[in-house]
Amino acid sequence: MEYRHLGRTGLRISPLCLGTMNFGTHTDESHSFQIMDHALDQGINFFDTANVYGGIKGEGVTEQIVGRWLAQGDGRRERIVLATKVYGHMGDGPNDYGLSAYHIKRACEGSLQRLQTDHIDLYQMHHVDRQTPWEEIWQAMEQLITEGKILYVGSSNFGGLHIALANLSAQRRNTLGLVAEQSLYNLAHRMIELEVIPACKEFGMGIIPWSPLAGGLLGGMTDKRGSDRRKEKWVQDALQKNKNKVDAYESLCHNLDMHPAQLALAWLLYNPVVAAPIIGPRTMEQLEDAAAATKIKVTAEIAKQLDEIWPGPGGEAPEAYAW
Repeated sequence: MEYRHLGRTGLRISPLCLGTMNFGTHTDESHSFQIMDHALDQGINFFDTANVYGGIKGEGVTEQIVGRWLAQGDGRRERIVLATKVYGHMGDGPNDYGLSAYHIKRACEGSLQRLQTDHIDLYQMHHVDRQTPWEEIWQAMEQLITEGKILYVGSSNFGGLHIALANLSAQRRNTLGLVAEQSLYNLAHRMIELEVIPACKEFGMGIIPWSPLAGGLLGGMTDKRGSDRRKEKWVQDALQKNKNKVDAYESLCHNLDMHPAQLALAWLLYNPVVAAPIIGPRTMEQLEDAAAATKIKVTAEIAKQLDEIWPGPGGEAPEAYAW
């Protein structure tokens, strides 16, 4: 597997990131362990989780599963780049969420305990906190870095403005700032091409796309592997709304002799600002499918055909909507 840098850092990561959001909800602990073991064997060294994953507020169920997997030893912790997140509700108190220095410190300590590790490689703000000044946020992050509890800071679900404000604040403090942004990005959802991607390019950040298959819409809805997804009402609604596009997309995939899920991932990797799409396999078969996508090379002609089926917002702002 060819490794790449995470944004402007010297850190090398696999071109796919193993997302763990299904662990503890759709995938039991035993199968979660198998998926993590197999991902590591495939060369995937970038694992992403969050303190709110797992379905029970304040419990950090998914982090606990990852922590018990790491606790097995055999060099697991040393072989992966571990990412988690802070912001979401971890209790019912007024300070049990957000990005106050108070909550960041407590949330980090909780994640470290559940993950059974002494440090987090990439600590990501799960959402912008418009009520907390950047000076307070960076002071808290810098303290965690000084203590050796986190190495890099990333964002998730930030707008272009938030990315710029965060990094400019960090520059005034002579610190590294944000190195990655985790955003919704796939062929069917390309809004970040307007502002977020240009901002990430400007500040040397890597994009970590979540939902790269648009919740299964791009994963092969007409074959047997899409049958479970099709049972969900929101998937049925999305499929009905995008039926012509999905049909055209799957027809193109058939002509190219590529599985839809693999082409969707390969298209993201075609963009040099993308660091690693997050894959969230529920099964070993889905993991194998995703890993095969790293061997697919998207050409300019294929990208043009995909643009015709799934048009983006028209490029970067302001040219996308003005002159």
